[in-house]
Amino acid sequence: MEGFSYSDIFATKGVEYLVIIAFLVLLPLFWFLLNKRAGIAGRIHESVGVLTAKILRIPQGIFFSGNHTWMFLEQNGAVRVGLDDLLLHITGKVKFTYLHNPGEPILKGGLLSEIDQNGKLLRIYSPVSGKIMETNHILNDSNGLLNEDPCGKGWIYKIKPSYWREESKACYVAEEATKWSEKELQRFKDFLSRTMVNFTPETAMVIMQDGGELCDHSLSVLPGEIWQDFQKEFLNPNRMKMTEV
Repeated sequence: MEGFSYSDIFATKGVEYLVIIAFLVLLPLFWFLLNKRAGIAGRIHESVGVLTAKILRIPQGIFFSGNHTWMFLEQNGAVRVGLDDLLLHITGKVKFTYLHNPGEPILKGGLLSEIDQNGKLLRIYSPVSGKIMETNHILNDSNGLLNEDPCGKGWIYKIKPSYWREESKACYVAEEATKWSEKELQRFKDFLSRTMVNFTPETAMVIMQDGGELCDHSLSVLPGEIWQDFQKEFLNPNRMKMTEV
């Protein structure tokens, strides 16, 4: 055809131009996907917050046991028992199961209750020997109290102690409890570092904030096997000084 000329783009730089154009077209899509992934992780971090020793609630006058339970001696001689704030910051929201009824005896180190999160269980052992006096029936309708007010309205049992003076000596109180909680938080970070090699990159992003800070409720995203390892290292009744009854 007169006036028409044919150019083979494969013999010129036409292919290079097409590659550049395709790159420019796809660049916004890649940018969107990268930012979307970072945004999701950021929203997760923002929603659960950061777990530091400064946010832990450690009231004075409460006795903290080495298995992350606490005790408070009331004026009438009853001992309120509950779960400490660090444990609940680590696990996140859990369901609570009573394993004893009023009138039943319990030994220090005896299985007291279980907490559950979507089938992942942790066993809770008693920090004191005695007789069950009362269960906190409010928790049946409002499990959130465990996390909202763990050392107050979130108590789980009242127990009439048999050996209060002897068994309370093994607990941490006041400033000593604060220092112990800080060490336990660091020990939990070390625990996660040892198991981090088994995590997917996405899971690791949820657990750790930028700069290495630990995310609140970090155990909640981990599989049941890690909960079992946590049970052995942090909630083992052998961590408590036992008293023969």
